[in-house]
Amino acid sequence: MTISLYATSVPVFKQMLSALSDVLTKAEAHAAAKSIEPDALLQARLFPDMFQLVRQVQIAVDFAKGVSSRLAGVVPPSYDDSEKTFADLQALIAKTLAYLATLQPEQIDGQEAREIITRPGTPKEKIFNAQTYLLGYGLPQFFFHITTTYAILRHNGVEVGKRDYMGAY
Repeated sequence: MTISLYATSVPVFKQMLSALSDVLTKAEAHAAAKSIEPDALLQARLFPDMFQLVRQVQIAVDFAKGVSSRLAGVVPPSYDDSEKTFADLQALIAKTLAYLATLQPEQIDGQEAREIITRPGTPKEKIFNAQTYLLGYGLPQFFFHITTTYAILRHNGVEVGKRDYMGAY
């Protein structure tokens, strides 16, 4: 039995990006309530060799739009990754959710065997079929960056829990 690539991708990305937007709203409110400079949260990291919160959000968005686009056989939109504020991140998420809403199940379902190449022409080039790309690469990468964003905020005192992480489902 095959799975619906659409059902296991686009709606999942939408749910988690919407939850991420809500978590960022809580983070901004937390910073204001505690008189914390927003950059203290936006530039926070879990460890010095990890990306800061802003970059974690940008990468999560990149995976949501990139994976969905590749599954649909279309070129993903290019974003400039210039976000610096909570408002910028909210706009980035909103733009990505609007883009994901344009992708239809018929563009993605039935494409399990579509060949997807990551990092073509480099020593890190990998060739996947679409189902393996989604389940073994795309979703784990996306969830890593969503989870890391959540962990950075939680570590810095923002009162978020599992319900916040999961969002509406």
